[in-house]
Amino acid sequence: MNTSALRLDHNPVSFTGSTHYNLYKTPSLSRPSRLSRTFQKPSSSAAAAAVVRCSSLKTAVTEPTREAVSRIDGLSQVSGVLGCQWGDEGKGKLVDILAQHFDVVARCQGGANAGHTIYNSEGKKFALHLVPSGILNEETLCVIGNGVVVHLPGLFGEIDGLESNGVSCNGRILVSDRAHLLFDFHQEVDGLREAELAKSLIGTTKRGIGPAYSSKVIRNGIRVGDLRHMDTFPQKLEILLLDAAARFKDFKYEPEMLKKEVEKYKRFAERLEPFIADTVLVMNESISQKKKVLVEGGQATMLDIDFGTYPFVTSSSPSAGGICTGLGIAPRAVGDLIGVVKAYTTRVGSGPFPTEILGQGGDLLRFAGQEFGTTTGRPRRCGWLDLVALKFSCDINGFSSLNLTKLDVLSDLPEIQLGVAYKDVDDTPIKSFPGDLRILERLKVEYEVLPGWKTDISSVRNYADLPLAARRYVERVEEIVGVPVHYIGVGPGRDALIYK
Repeated sequence: MNTSALRLDHNPVSFTGSTHYNLYKTPSLSRPSRLSRTFQKPSSSAAAAAVVRCSSLKTAVTEPTREAVSRIDGLSQVSGVLGCQWGDEGKGKLVDILAQHFDVVARCQGGANAGHTIYNSEGKKFALHLVPSGILNEETLCVIGNGVVVHLPGLFGEIDGLESNGVSCNGRILVSDRAHLLFDFHQEVDGLREAELAKSLIGTTKRGIGPAYSSKVIRNGIRVGDLRHMDTFPQKLEILLLDAAARFKDFKYEPEMLKKEVEKYKRFAERLEPFIADTVLVMNESISQKKKVLVEGGQATMLDIDFGTYPFVTSSSPSAGGICTGLGIAPRAVGDLIGVVKAYTTRVGSGPFPTEILGQGGDLLRFAGQEFGTTTGRPRRCGWLDLVALKFSCDINGFSSLNLTKLDVLSDLPEIQLGVAYKDVDDTPIKSFPGDLRILERLKVEYEVLPGWKTDISSVRNYADLPLAARRYVERVEEIVGVPVHYIGVGPGRDALIYK
């Protein structure tokens, strides 16, 4: 994909958050394949799938180098992979690679709004939403912790998809008895809530995540463990349905709805029983037995319910604090945390985005990076790498290292910009990422312009072999945020990773 036509401002001192950054117009394009360089129309059914989707990617799989193994083996007993931006950074790929060296991979928060795309050793693509990305590694136990909201039809769809593609799930997935259930009506309520907000909509995935967490917080939610008590399950579910009907006039509740749901969940309860466990005990016993545990974050820090661009956020804590509350493990047990950050910035849905590139320029970056949501199929908004937001994320999480992904997407650009500082409209410096939406909308971004490298780097596997300009880009990110980049993604395949 030729992105060299992107015209850059040669004196990009700043621009306002409200006007963003416009690039010159180019002809309308269909969605291209990042790998084949051919153009494809997006599938209209992409957003509807709640199951594992698989496709083939021909890729040469190489054995990890001694440096790579040493880097991974040096990680703490309990380590984590978390997103630094607004999600979709490529966390699943790193988790999949690291999982080969860990005994347990655990999800601690979120739900099926997380979309992690990974590839197996044959190049087959898997899009996961609830099942942890360690599932492709046969020796790995996958845990869905108490902080996750679980949509059982979606979970069973993923398990069926994995099994049909030769991935055994039997005895390899545990679901916390304390995790809350997400019902179909939560998804309906999510849509009604968005419609009610009209022009102020959040831009959710409409997967019911917010309503499910709302049920949890107001203490009328239903937990996985409640499926073991079907004598009281109907009464609990009826309370939830009546509450939804009272809140939303367009939500039509009838007794027949309750009857059908109860019958469905009786079947679900029977199927889920082998997966249900006291995962707090499992996690702490694993730690006591010196097993290696990898925590897989969903969404990302800039979508955190407390630290993100509220209210344009998710309903859980995708930052470091969510690990302990979502799995029931002590803070002192958690060691290395790896922050995953794209070489540029994307976000889905509404909300502030200071370094966003609007117009055809954003489209070109979107097509080159195949920036369409794994969960919803929605096109992602694209912009330059925002180092103010990244530094804020690093401060909150205490990352020991970073994984810079999709560096190859920038390869055709003659110049690349880094957002390095914020200023208010009166030129007063803004020292950190602000929580005030009005400030975010009016602030000005200061940029540094770095030269591009104008060459394909997708086959590079050693850091020293990267073009000088590419290395300078990586090192400038390290200098400004103060955290080393240990992993660099140069393509979607398992082997397309540079260890620095």
